[in-house]
Amino acid sequence: MKNNVLKLIKYLYYFSLIALFILYLFPGSLIGYFLYGDLGKQPNIIDNPIGTSINHLFCFMYLTALAVICNLKQTIIFTNLYFIIFISVFLEASHYIIPNRAFEFYDLLANVAGVLIIFLFKRIIK
Repeated sequence: MKNNVLKLIKYLYYFSLIALFILYLFPGSLIGYFLYGDLGKQPNIIDNPIGTSINHLFCFMYLTALAVICNLKQTIIFTNLYFIIFISVFLEASHYIIPNRAFEFYDLLANVAGVLIIFLFKRIIK
């Protein structure tokens, strides 16, 4: 049973990576389109003064938490840390060339902060 749950979490992790790539590389906001009928509108998960960057923080915290859970038995977890940070920088930098998307430094900071928060939390627990 325990092994099946871990397999399910791994599939969820890979599905989440694919969904992240689709959402990031699509020229416009797919979530905004489904919620508001507008490709240019980004939804806020929580009303806050920094805008939609909070969405990036939560997304990368979720993705990193799945990566950590998938690799609990491994002693070297830094490969996932580097991989997810690389993905966060690559995807945000790709907004320079994708139409109807814009690179935002606060989004990049939120991406990296989401990854680092989970890894620091894991180190504290360990």
